[in-house]
Amino acid sequence: MALRRVCGQVSGFKRPWAESRRSWGRALASSAAARGRREALVYRKHGEPLGVIQLENLELPQLGDSDIRAQMLAAPINPSDINMVQGTYPVLPDLPAIGGNEGVGQVLDVGSKVTNVKPGDWVIPSDTGLGTWRMEAVGNMNDFVKVPNNIPLLCAATLGVNPCTAYRMLCDFETLKPGDSVIQNAANSGVGQAAIQIAKAMGLKTINIIRDRPDLQQLTDSLKSMGADYVITEEALRKPEMKELFTKVPRPRLALNGVGGKSATEILRHLEKGGTIVTYGGMAKQPVVVPVSALIFKDVKIRGFWVTQWKRDHGHDLLQKMISMLCDFIQAGKLTAPVCTEVQFQDYQTALKAATTPFISSKQILIM
Repeated sequence: MALRRVCGQVSGFKRPWAESRRSWGRALASSAAARGRREALVYRKHGEPLGVIQLENLELPQLGDSDIRAQMLAAPINPSDINMVQGTYPVLPDLPAIGGNEGVGQVLDVGSKVTNVKPGDWVIPSDTGLGTWRMEAVGNMNDFVKVPNNIPLLCAATLGVNPCTAYRMLCDFETLKPGDSVIQNAANSGVGQAAIQIAKAMGLKTINIIRDRPDLQQLTDSLKSMGADYVITEEALRKPEMKELFTKVPRPRLALNGVGGKSATEILRHLEKGGTIVTYGGMAKQPVVVPVSALIFKDVKIRGFWVTQWKRDHGHDLLQKMISMLCDFIQAGKLTAPVCTEVQFQDYQTALKAATTPFISSKQILIM
């Protein structure tokens, strides 16, 4: 029977959920290894994921002296993963390829020259291209970053992309101090949820923009429970009432744009003079239009950010340092996983369908 769990609620499967997710992940890893299962979600051509991805059995390469063999425990389905399968992402692996670029695994074996991890440790990929939608993976030790195995499983599985993106954008583009504000669209996305929590930990105020939807109040309450100070619809963003908001909170010096199009233009209009808008995504698939007045009279700065490039530019040691800092937030209860739906690995088609359905805010997580 397929396992599908949403926010702690389980249907069609009974289990003592008081047991930690970490212990559950280890039990699954041991069980899978005992069965010798090495399935992977493979695509041999680009196209819509439901049409091109197949579950296949694969042979793993031999373990080299500097290699790690890891049992994957959990792996999310991110928009970039979908784009990669479709063939529209800037970096594409050679075909055939295994889907997924993020996740957490438990080390099963290491080569003779590996000193940074040992069997039983948890690791996450250090770069794109590993292919995380699989039961086991073998790769060079520098292809992985160690994470504590006492953090929640879903936090570890979703740590390498969205929280890293949010953290770098909050730290690298403007010098912000407690009490300053940040405005962002796509506030219910994985990056948006991470930005809310990390900003809260930094003492920053967040103005969070979402699209209108049937469950608007439920989503608003959810974001505020994470630490969002203000949650506003795209429509309300364009109304004169926004002036009243800025009597309560300073105008933001930083805007985070994951949408593009009109949404980006509107959040840019609310920036403080000399502020910066950082684009990390383009869900609207429309260009960012910058009013001439914003450039001339407000001297706004237009920047872009891609976490994959940051990792490649800054190397393994700085990545490990950032991951450790984010794990400190997690262990302090200041950073949690995004809203997730856990789906059994063999039920991957259900997860792929949900991941490509509009207005589903829950991130789909494949549980191995």
